[in-house]
Amino acid sequence: MTQATPPIAPLAERMRPRSAAEFVGQDHLLGPGKPIRVMLESGNLTSLILWGPPGTGKTTLARLLSGAGDAEFFGLSAVMAGVKDVREAVAAAREQRLRGRSTVLFLDEVHRFNKAQQDAFLPFVEDGTLTFVGATTENPSFALNNALLSRARVFVLNALAVDDIGRLLRAALDDPDRGIGHPQPELTDAQLIQLASAADGDGRRGLNLLDTVAAMVAGGRALSDALLEDAIGSSLRRFDKGGDVFYDQISALHKSVRGSDPDASLYWLQRLLDGGCDPNYVARRLVRIASEDIGNADPRALTSTLDAWDAYTRLGSPEGELALAQATVFLACAAKSNALYTAASAAAEAVRVHGSLEVPAHLRNAPTALAKQLGHGEDYRYAHDEPDGFAAGENYFPDGLTGQMYYHPTDRGLEKKIAEKLAWLRAQNRQRSDGNE
Repeated sequence: MTQATPPIAPLAERMRPRSAAEFVGQDHLLGPGKPIRVMLESGNLTSLILWGPPGTGKTTLARLLSGAGDAEFFGLSAVMAGVKDVREAVAAAREQRLRGRSTVLFLDEVHRFNKAQQDAFLPFVEDGTLTFVGATTENPSFALNNALLSRARVFVLNALAVDDIGRLLRAALDDPDRGIGHPQPELTDAQLIQLASAADGDGRRGLNLLDTVAAMVAGGRALSDALLEDAIGSSLRRFDKGGDVFYDQISALHKSVRGSDPDASLYWLQRLLDGGCDPNYVARRLVRIASEDIGNADPRALTSTLDAWDAYTRLGSPEGELALAQATVFLACAAKSNALYTAASAAAEAVRVHGSLEVPAHLRNAPTALAKQLGHGEDYRYAHDEPDGFAAGENYFPDGLTGQMYYHPTDRGLEKKIAEKLAWLRAQNRQRSDGNE
């Protein structure tokens, strides 16, 4: 009986670095004197969390560290594993310990373990039964419990640069044993960079794209720009709804608008929409920006964002997205002021600190005879009957807060006029108060 030929591992797995010298990228961790480089050279391992986007070398680093420490490597994926698998790993680690050998427990996608599952291996990390290495694409501060974080160092891996991925692809073309093999596509440097750019910082994706191109060429298609476009297809940018990449991009949009840079603002808007962010969410954030960063410096900002949201609701995608772009540019170019935001925050703090102060009697409603007998509304001055429609010297605060000022308009945009008006009104109040003394 003829034995079946074992399946060939994917190119990305075949090209997995076997040493630190073959590892590409993450110089901030693997450069001379850097923390993981020191661990690899010394073999002194510590439990750690590797946090970064897909295809940046988290699993490879775990394997290299295990080899450097001459440790048994026990790999699990939190997608499939549970507490039972952790217990089996611990049992195996105890046996290795009796033989004088250490164990590295690598848990991929560690953020998928709940708190109880994460707690299951903590005692064995604590007593040195095993060295724990976790890999995650999610922010450890939110995805992992504090007990685990206190026992493991967190290292951040960055998305690979285009040049780094280009080096990976060139290595796969040049390696006769593990690489593409023959027939080999004769890619130009420009075509190689095109594939590397399409990988969007993910080394695994880049190697998979190269593998696809090689398969298409082996199947009889001539290497061309059209073939590359077919191989790349719709290359989606990195985005994680509700995750760090999502909130980082929202933050970048907000800060670009606040910084009055319409071009950067448009770029981050398009990044969000390209990544699949709900345009209604973007519209909601633009409305917030209109009040928080512009406010009364240009009240049209709020109207502009609400109109854009309404236009998107009516038109949908992609037509309505242009209205969001219009509002984004308007916000970026508008005069800026956070006076309204700081005033609202200060007033909210006063409410929290002073509690339920009584409404002054002259400001209370008096809908009944009893309310009138109690003095509700008595001595209230109707502003429209006063000179200039302003009851100079009147107090609208509860006792203890008279004279407080929360809103301090800037000298930008319409707020400059508002500031002038408030200065005049406050001068009238002072003049009335001085005359009553």
